[in-house]
Amino acid sequence: MKNLTFEIEINAPADKVWNAMWEEENYKKWTSAFCEGSYAKSSWKQGERIHFLDPKGNGMYSEISTLVPNEKMFFTHIGNIKNFEEQPLDEDTKAWTGAQENYEIIKVENLSKVVVTLDIVDEHANYFLDCFPKGLATIKEIAEK
Repeated sequence: MKNLTFEIEINAPADKVWNAMWEEENYKKWTSAFCEGSYAKSSWKQGERIHFLDPKGNGMYSEISTLVPNEKMFFTHIGNIKNFEEQPLDEDTKAWTGAQENYEIIKVENLSKVVVTLDIVDEHANYFLDCFPKGLATIKEIAEK
């Protein structure tokens, strides 16, 4: 596993940045950088499950391990979803179960700095190195409107 970090400075207060990241329609916009039509199903409460899905009902399930509104959202990834159903862990999944994906908003003078750190299986690193900056640019665009 690799640990990747992405950062972007946004000229907007933390609450606007938070909304740009996690409000349902905004989330769909910025995550389209990874998969067109992707979305999340969740109660958006700490300790509860979240399903990250593509339009066909495939994706992964995770736990919201930390949630502090307007500051941080941390996910611990658990396993795969196929056809809208959580799948039992298999050998491939066990290689990445427990991986972290963490989002923090840090106030820097009049800006909000978004810092994303994630654990990623080596073979997917280049994909995320390409897609994450695009997603963050969309968050910036939404928040600065």
